[in-house]
Amino acid sequence: MDSNPKIVSLASRIVESNRPDRFKHSDDEEDDTDRLFAELEEEIENDGDAAMREQGLDVLRREMERMQEMQKSHHGEYTEITDEKEVVRVSAHEPRCVVHFYHTNFKRCEIMDKHLSSLAKKYFSTRFFRVFVENVPWLVERLGIKVLPCVICFVDGVSKERLIGFEQLGNSDKFDTAVLELRLSMCGVIQKTGNQFDMGPVYKVVSSRKDDNDDEIFDLDD
Repeated sequence: MDSNPKIVSLASRIVESNRPDRFKHSDDEEDDTDRLFAELEEEIENDGDAAMREQGLDVLRREMERMQEMQKSHHGEYTEITDEKEVVRVSAHEPRCVVHFYHTNFKRCEIMDKHLSSLAKKYFSTRFFRVFVENVPWLVERLGIKVLPCVICFVDGVSKERLIGFEQLGNSDKFDTAVLELRLSMCGVIQKTGNQFDMGPVYKVVSSRKDDNDDEIFDLDD
């Protein structure tokens, strides 16, 4: 991104406008984006510096194209990917992504979903999605996932952080979203300013305890 303060300011306004939580109606999203583009374009055109105008318009157009591509790729949303190959592709190619490996039987996975859904709307440049462990047996075995929820953070295709259960989040079901936000920011995954196998695993809950500080464990049986 260009270091000119005014260009940076214009680009940041585009990013801010594309945060999904700013839109009340999805039908108005495209109109709002076009309106902002027109406003910024007019602001640049009125600049007295010809070089600044040309540079500003070029950056503006490139940034708008980038934002539109990110929206098409579900940035700003908390989605689910069901295909194992797609999970690998997205986690390898996205600059920053947060992947939640979950199971429908586990209460703590539902709690993690709520927190991640909130953060996905706040951090548009990071891709957030969840994966049902029974859909990705090869990844589960390859990554050695044994405790759920399991959240893995990827930066440029490299795993930078792994949150297992709630141990790093206070070990309580009532942890604040800000605690998770801090953990994700520390590894750099957020910045503040089918299946190719025929035989799938059988999952079973080993621990039936319902204490507030218990993570749920599953076994991977061949």
